[in-house]
Amino acid sequence: MNGMVLVLGVSAGAGGARAVLTHSDQPHLPPIDRCHVPGTPDNVEAAVFEAVRLMRAAASARDELITGTAVTCRCAPHADTVRAAAGTERVTIVDEPLAQLRYLRFSGQVSDGAPVLLYDLGSSGLTLTHADTATETVLESLHSAAVSGDRYDTLLRQRLAQDGVQPAEEAIRGHREALSRAKVVTASDPDTGGRAVITRSDLAELCSQSVRRSATLVQRLVDDAEEPPHALVLLGGCARNPELRAELAGLVDLPVIYDPEPEYVSARGAVLVAAGHRGGEVRMRRRRVGAALAALPAKAAAARQARQAGPGHRGNRRAVLAAAGVTVVLGATVAGLLIFDRDAPAPAAPPAATIEMADTPTTAPG
Repeated sequence: MNGMVLVLGVSAGAGGARAVLTHSDQPHLPPIDRCHVPGTPDNVEAAVFEAVRLMRAAASARDELITGTAVTCRCAPHADTVRAAAGTERVTIVDEPLAQLRYLRFSGQVSDGAPVLLYDLGSSGLTLTHADTATETVLESLHSAAVSGDRYDTLLRQRLAQDGVQPAEEAIRGHREALSRAKVVTASDPDTGGRAVITRSDLAELCSQSVRRSATLVQRLVDDAEEPPHALVLLGGCARNPELRAELAGLVDLPVIYDPEPEYVSARGAVLVAAGHRGGEVRMRRRRVGAALAALPAKAAAARQARQAGPGHRGNRRAVLAAAGVTVVLGATVAGLLIFDRDAPAPAAPPAATIEMADTPTTAPG
């Protein structure tokens, strides 16, 4: 395929959509245009097609033609709503873990023949996908709503409330994201004018229990695996915080892979899919159907016992994870099926979309 073909990759999620517009052979380079359109879990398709509209308008303004569009979806309900909203448009729908693997392999961050564990921490929860890179097969999958960006936001909101500061809903996430880049941020109360300072270390302390919960899930999947993963790949915007990454890396016994822009890995992978498809669906193979943490086959159980009894056994770390596991509260299903926390507060109205065109950030009109 001609390397100068212009394609569009979009990732759909509970927190909105991200889009990357670039040439088909350049998903790893700074894109021509990209945008983030915030959304809500019950209106995923609106964010997706607003992102598509913005990118098509940007291309049209330069008299360029987008030859293919692919949208990643993490679960069947999202795929269904995007498919219905697409109507007769030629949009390729792709399983999100598949797009992630395609980009990670393209960029050389993972290699064929080495199973990996995708740790995708988004606004609505944590999705763990144990995948074989060579065959693009899901070996095991688990989702927990107990660990999420929304949960981090709630903890930060509660911490600021102790200082008498109640920022606007949309500002809380902005403060959390800012702490991935800066060590200190100042939050303000729009009603009282009150101000409070919070540090990156404060946020890491607030989120420590959630990180430990996620490490427990990772270790359980590793222990139960017939083919243990060779690395843990951190994905999603929540992975940007360096202190949270460092804490997680200290709790799991796997090499950690981190893309500089973890929130755009899915959209970049969608670019690769869009280059080779014109509509339809691209699904990922799934090896097992059943309980994600079911009883181990005899062979896997023996292998697990051998690993735990071997000289490389990490007693202290497992003790930490076991202690954290006592308090784990899971919302889990198999093969990427999502369960959302019913007690979570209703999402606030999303802020305006942000667009980057020719490396110049702007704010889309509301």
